[in-house]
Amino acid sequence: MILSFKTLGCKTNQFETGALQTLLTARGHRLAEPDECAELVIVNTCAVTAESCRKSRSAVRKARTEHPGCMVAVCGCLSQLSPEEVAALEADLVAGSGDRIAFVEDLERVTTGQTAQTEIDIARDRETFEILPAGGLEGRTRALLKIEDGCDNFCAYCIVPYARGPVRSMPLDAAVEQASGLAREGYKELVLTGIEISSYGKDQTTGETLIDLIEAICKAVPDLRVRLGSLEPRTVTEAFCERLGSYPNLCPHFHLSLQSGSDEVLNQMGRRYDTARYLESLALLRRTFQDVAVTTDLIVGFPGESEAEFDESLAFLQTCAFASVHVFPYSERTGTKAADLPNQIPKADRTRRAKQAGEMAKALQQNWLRAQIGKTMPVLFETTENGKSQGHTPNYCPVIVSIGGLENQVRTVTICGQSGAQLIGEIVEK
Repeated sequence: MILSFKTLGCKTNQFETGALQTLLTARGHRLAEPDECAELVIVNTCAVTAESCRKSRSAVRKARTEHPGCMVAVCGCLSQLSPEEVAALEADLVAGSGDRIAFVEDLERVTTGQTAQTEIDIARDRETFEILPAGGLEGRTRALLKIEDGCDNFCAYCIVPYARGPVRSMPLDAAVEQASGLAREGYKELVLTGIEISSYGKDQTTGETLIDLIEAICKAVPDLRVRLGSLEPRTVTEAFCERLGSYPNLCPHFHLSLQSGSDEVLNQMGRRYDTARYLESLALLRRTFQDVAVTTDLIVGFPGESEAEFDESLAFLQTCAFASVHVFPYSERTGTKAADLPNQIPKADRTRRAKQAGEMAKALQQNWLRAQIGKTMPVLFETTENGKSQGHTPNYCPVIVSIGGLENQVRTVTICGQSGAQLIGEIVEK
């Protein structure tokens, strides 16, 4: 069977798509070549916002247009939450966000003309972590390792706990084993991902935490860069920095989720920290890790957010001096607390605020990149385009050099300039 995948949403979805590809190719199927018509298209959907749902539905509709005569299978968060809606799009197979092994088996049944329907479970009833094969991005350069699934935070704007279920953690020894296997396969960087990795271990009786896991992986694969997914700010403590600050292979790049720089809005969102606690985490990271980059997310136009509170968020961005900020206008999601709150902000105002915050985010990024000029850092190169190699520093600055063919190599580079959102470097020859 010739396969094609369309993946929407987060890195966890990307990981799971990679796992499905590994499982299916091991059974004798293959991925479609560029411009080749696939026999089966698998759409891995996202449902975090109304816009995500729209894009997921559009991807399902486009599948048969782009691959005439193909069968279409749908999985992920949208089909978990709204299976009837997805089935109405005339998908041949509808599955949810769990039990990927059963999904693979049903894919093979439906493509041979048998009746197959993966059962859509109740996500909040899930109790175990499904271990799937870890996979890579950009060839053998960067790999994703999913260490956790689910979330128990129930932030007012978020549907994810209902789509993914409660926190379930990968056993520490299994995570170390997979990380070691990826190192043996030749990967140079490992990204630890999950739905809410800060909660790693809370479901286990062994008492192991995210700190224990990171420490164990950094020790097991000392020649592999270890990069972390998004963290809840309270994860960063004195103990976090004291225990992890000495590992040279832990990338000094931390994505601390913010969402708002206003304490009142944070409270309405159901976030479990305030701006003072956020600044404490920021100070700990900058005191511990050299050349550390801190990136974040910001939601603007949350219900009830006043212009003064929006201005507080802009001022807080300036105070934090982030390396990068992803700005999102608030998007209603049916089924969340925020969708039923009074004082919904008009979409025009959300768009305006997002544009204004985006302009500040761009300025902060430019400031951060300029501050890297003159430094010498190792760069892991991932791609070559037009005879130039492109890659990233440990603190995730994008770098380009005028030499091609450096994929999957780590080279020492001096940063000598900047072009837009990219740094220009020169290889330091030994």
